[in-house]
Amino acid sequence: MYSILFQNNDFLVINKAAGIGFHDEDGVDGICSIVRKDIGRLVFPVHRLDKVTSGLLLLAKSSEAAAKLAKLFELHEIQKYYLGVIDSKPKKKQGLVKGDMERSRRSMWRLTKTLTNPAVTQFFTQSIGDGKRLVVLKPHTGKTHQLRVALNSLGSPICGDPLYQSADAWKYDRAYLHAYCLQFTLDGEDFSFVADELSGKEFETAACKEALVAYAQPETLAWPKV
Repeated sequence: MYSILFQNNDFLVINKAAGIGFHDEDGVDGICSIVRKDIGRLVFPVHRLDKVTSGLLLLAKSSEAAAKLAKLFELHEIQKYYLGVIDSKPKKKQGLVKGDMERSRRSMWRLTKTLTNPAVTQFFTQSIGDGKRLVVLKPHTGKTHQLRVALNSLGSPICGDPLYQSADAWKYDRAYLHAYCLQFTLDGEDFSFVADELSGKEFETAACKEALVAYAQPETLAWPKV
């Protein structure tokens, strides 16, 4: 369900499994409630992951720590990197996706050509065979479904995504989006976390593991200009 990767007096970092909701829903505990019950104290979310997304989630242990971390997110001083798998050729293999997002249908969002308050995402892809590509993504904003919408706008929805790859999602054992790396500085101390234990058949292939070597330190990649 989840594992604790790190904790101190201010926060903890967990690696959440795919399929665990963020909020309580229909009598089923979300991840915050699950962690709270397990560690016996309140936790305060400062960002969120979609239910289908696995990986790193940062939870504060006090309202004061939550306020500090939320401010870092607001100032874009927390660097986030994600991994995904796609099975259709994108319009471009690397670059920048930028545009406003608006509600579509069935809880979906879509990217528009306007830039009033745009979602901004940088990305690289590389082939892992069998028509699939491993994607590493760096969001500069935190919009709902941002990465899922960005890849869908390129004609390459995340494999297994029940909303954006609805016709073919059944072929996969999960939606292949994973919060891979978090980096930030808090009270003068630098933190860097990587969730490199990936679950799912596509992440576990030899080709994917080999490709992932190039993304072991995502901050060092030559990211496209924003």
